[in-house]
Amino acid sequence: MNPPAAIPPEHHLVHRTGWLRAAVLGANDGIISVSSLLVGVAAAPSATHGGVLLAGSAALVGGALSMAAGEYVSVSSQSDTEHADLARERRELERAPEQETAELAAIYVSRGVDPAIARQVAEQMMAHDALAAHARDELGLSDDLAARPIQATLSSAAAFTAGAVGPVAIAALAPRSVVAIAVTGAALLLLALLGALGARLGGARPLPAIARVTFWGAIAMGVTGAIGHLLGTAV
Repeated sequence: MNPPAAIPPEHHLVHRTGWLRAAVLGANDGIISVSSLLVGVAAAPSATHGGVLLAGSAALVGGALSMAAGEYVSVSSQSDTEHADLARERRELERAPEQETAELAAIYVSRGVDPAIARQVAEQMMAHDALAAHARDELGLSDDLAARPIQATLSSAAAFTAGAVGPVAIAALAPRSVVAIAVTGAALLLLALLGALGARLGGARPLPAIARVTFWGAIAMGVTGAIGHLLGTAV
């Protein structure tokens, strides 16, 4: 009898979700928030070119630091919860290993495995790495999806900066009279590229992603531009 053919490894993209979410969110926020601020300030008739650039530069720096701090705090909270759950599970495994084996077998049974086979699989998994088995099958934790605060922080700050640099550069290069229009057009183009890139990296269809980010970007810049024009005229 010929030995079974080797099964080629499958290529999945789920391991990218952690840093991809932070990177896409950071870049999207960088483009939209800084572009909206630039458009809002530039729409005010009394605003100077220097004032527009000062506002955009301050928004870039402040936004990047805000994104970094926010990601670190939120992902650290997620990491703390994961570690607390793992510590609790480790204590349960030491206190009642038989009960934990039965619990693991019940999980496999609920997924359609025959009870006898589920028990055998649970015992083998417990003997191999009990904590890893319960972390994956009971708690839903895995190395690919684990919270990584530092990675998320750096990804968000770098992505925000990368997204915000373009609109600020366009504002610096464009004549004062067309800053709002130039920044809006460049921002929509950058958002479309970001949507396509994020979809490609995540293995999703690009058109829905492009439509989402450009729609909300246009809304944000339109609203802030109208507010800047109205308030700037009033002042």
